[in-house]
Amino acid sequence: MERKKQTDRKLGEVFVEAKLVSGDQLNLALRHQSQFGGRIGSVLLELGYLSTENLLEFLGKFFGVPSADLYKLTIEPAVLGILPFEKMAKYRVIPVAQGVKNVFLAMVEPHDVAAIADLEFFLGKSIQPLVVPAAQMDAVLTFLEQGGEELTEPLRGEEVQRQLSPVPAQVSQGGIRELLRQLVDEQASDLLLSAGVAPCLKKNNEIIRLSGSCLTPAQVEEYVRELLAETRKGSHDAVQDLDFGYTMQEFGRFRINIFKQRNTYSIAVRSVVEDIPSLESLGLPDWVADYALKPQGLILITGPTGHGKSTTLAALVDVINSRRKCNVITIEDPIEYLHKHKLSNVNQREVGKDTSSFHEGLRNIFRQAPDVIVIGEMRDPESFAIAIQAAETGHLVLSTLHANSSTSTLERIIEIFSQDKQQQIRVQVAESFLLILNQRLVPRKDGSGRVLAYEKLANSSRIRNLIREGKTHQIRTLFHQSAEEYQSMDVSLGKLCRDGVIRVEEGMKYSDNLAFFRELVSRGGKTPLV
Repeated sequence: MERKKQTDRKLGEVFVEAKLVSGDQLNLALRHQSQFGGRIGSVLLELGYLSTENLLEFLGKFFGVPSADLYKLTIEPAVLGILPFEKMAKYRVIPVAQGVKNVFLAMVEPHDVAAIADLEFFLGKSIQPLVVPAAQMDAVLTFLEQGGEELTEPLRGEEVQRQLSPVPAQVSQGGIRELLRQLVDEQASDLLLSAGVAPCLKKNNEIIRLSGSCLTPAQVEEYVRELLAETRKGSHDAVQDLDFGYTMQEFGRFRINIFKQRNTYSIAVRSVVEDIPSLESLGLPDWVADYALKPQGLILITGPTGHGKSTTLAALVDVINSRRKCNVITIEDPIEYLHKHKLSNVNQREVGKDTSSFHEGLRNIFRQAPDVIVIGEMRDPESFAIAIQAAETGHLVLSTLHANSSTSTLERIIEIFSQDKQQQIRVQVAESFLLILNQRLVPRKDGSGRVLAYEKLANSSRIRNLIREGKTHQIRTLFHQSAEEYQSMDVSLGKLCRDGVIRVEEGMKYSDNLAFFRELVSRGGKTPLV
């Protein structure tokens, strides 16, 4: 493998010396090759840095044998039949023509003496090698394998190229605006741009690849430049991880994350619905609003990434904004939903623009006369401590947190602090928290999208005592059959199954107690078990 890398680098340097490509283009191609494989000539071809004609001319001179364009050849079945597919795949060769005493053989490595000797012995004829690009060879071998390896019709190179050959990527592909339009038109949740694959949409928690060629590192970097120029974020040179909001007048609002992986850029774009949804449209019951209207305490929305935490948080803020006369301060990274002032004043602060960090924004928040404090995500002990203090001192605090369940949320809050502070925090949390909603978005049975399933943990004297005594883990067992203050995820999933909204197998993926979930579903008698 190391020898192959060295050979390809030397070959690439010869391309530069022949002035077929630039040094910068070679470096980009080598970086692409280190991540995604391929021979250097084919990589340069795929990236659009080299034409097929120039590559073929170069390969012929470099190896000292004739070159051939497989995509312009038509090969008869009788010629292909002289070699079994196993031999062709092993040596990466394709017979293209034969005479009485010799066979013209397309090869990636025309100097492979051992391969030629073995094939001459097998065929009983001399080999006349023809050098071909590695990408063309891979495409023809794949075509043969997909077609059952034996053809009754001539193999036409044009057909192989049309079906399997990657088209050299153009750096715009319609630009970032066209991709964002597709994200909105398809009603997908995310747009994912990474080198080595075509642009992808994420819809109903599954990746869908858009038609077109694979993105190159240079192309993704061009998208980064375009986004930073549009949002006036400055140069991309120092960017390694950047999160920000982006509004396009014609398409709406997006949350953009630019990050680096394997020394190339990737982009994740989340589509943000401009209209703030109601709790009812999200599938949440009316009693959730009652908690949002309480004057003080801590409300947490938890769950994995991509399961609607930010949307539920925005819906709760809108309930407050519509029904209370108070001062709301939010700290978000980035701002997703834009709230208009209704009965309340809603002041939205974005990390990086309006404050340097969550911690810095929270440190001075008490001077801003807040009644309600909204923290986009709690990440560090300092933020947790200020949030808990605010909830204890007459403020309503709402935030999100990555956690697998409502009880693990409590444990995570406590365990983020040092051992000597955990008992104090346990007591403070027991007194201040109001509600934890743990969420999952589950694909609907009819394929029309996803529906919300949730676990509820509300504070009560019984819950408060268990938290103080360090027995948070017992909540799930003590209230397994559900109680006023606790409803398990299984109960919510079971109801969705019984109502025919989701499939049982989908509910099983998110179930906390599989035996209990099966019992709930079968007890309803409406949905058959798998």
